Amino acid sequence: MLSPIQNAIRKIHPEGIAWPFSVLYNAASGADIFQRHYELIAEDVLNYCSEGRVLDIGTGPGWLLKKMYQASSKFQITGLDISPSMVAKARQNMRNSGLSEVIDIKEGEAAKIPFAENTFDVVISTGSVHHWKEPVACLNDIYRVLKHGGYALMYDIVNDTPESVIKEAAHKFGKLKMFLLWLHVFEEPFYSHKNFDALVRSTLSDRDGLN
Repeated sequence: MLSPIQNAIRKIHPEGIAWPFSVLYNAASGADIFQRHYELIAEDVLNYCSEGRVLDIGTGPGWLLKKMYQASSKFQITGLDISPSMVAKARQNMRNSGLSEVIDIKEGEAAKIPFAENTFDVVISTGSVHHWKEPVACLNDIYRVLKHGGYALMYDIVNDTPESVIKEAAHKFGKLKMFLLWLHVFEEPFYSHKNFDALVRSTLSDRDGLN
């Protein structure tokens, strides 16, 4: 699926963002290019579901959780992250936003989600799939905690993004921000479109003939 170089990067790349990088990531993700990204994801989720239990895996600073609540107060929202320092930062952000009573943040792994099966109506992950050491196991566990008829919505950057999309983003957000994003892509083990397709086809849900 992946090249030897990509596999090597994935082996040494941390699955969670530890301190002090969690502080830096929290600050960077407050930029408009990130915030608009979270808004677009929240809008897209509403195309599938507008109420029920939602789990965001690899929630990071928790900004998507806030956008999800703003999109629909009928959601019961939980964020999950493997990094203790990032969980602490997300909880702080929710307190500062006055949402700590309605949004829950937990520490845990994507491959061992700390919830019972058939718990969530929607499971989301944005910008996290490429970090997972055992991506197939993670996707299978997502399938386990989803309710029958639920949705698993995985969002991530791909390393073969069409040039037209990159130019449009550069025009909207500025070339400097897109250059910084390019540097991020260069050092991160992102998948290609074909890699993602192959990953999904390796899951139990695909072998069961399900989507």
